[in-house]
Amino acid sequence: MIEIEVKGYANDEIFERVRERFEMIRREKQEDVYFQHPCRDFSRTDEALRIRLKRFDGHFEAFLTYKGPKIDPNSKTRKEIEVQIENPERHEEILLELGFRRVFTVRKTREKYHVEKGVIIVLDEVEGLGKFVEAEALTEEEENVGRIVEKLKNLLMGIGITRFERRSYLELLLEGG
Repeated sequence: MIEIEVKGYANDEIFERVRERFEMIRREKQEDVYFQHPCRDFSRTDEALRIRLKRFDGHFEAFLTYKGPKIDPNSKTRKEIEVQIENPERHEEILLELGFRRVFTVRKTREKYHVEKGVIIVLDEVEGLGKFVEAEALTEEEENVGRIVEKLKNLLMGIGITRFERRSYLELLLEGG
């Protein structure tokens, strides 16, 4: 799958607009532990490997995720391969034994909202960075990316977003915010 993501800087007013206009799916605490490959510099290849821990409504989920290089110049659109895992500590142990190393941990509170079939908006409060809003969709066809990016960008502009960000939270944090 290709994950299409358009992100913008937000504030309390933007958060309230989303909360008023869209149906909440859930609120989560997320912890993303990013890893560096032993032989390939992900910062140069624009890839990412992480273990994400989600906590919501008394539940716990974990995922191992690979994200390929960005494929669109105007968004954070990438090929994404994600698998749910039951024991993140053991998966991390395997990665470390294979020579991967921890790079950084990104912590955030995320609220997910349903916009329409296949489109969600998320409100993120990222430790060390602040508030952001993302519009997200998935596609299997790369030729759909441009049209969907434009749709997501218009959606965000419609709630007042004027400043967009293509870099990941990890990139922003590593650059010092």
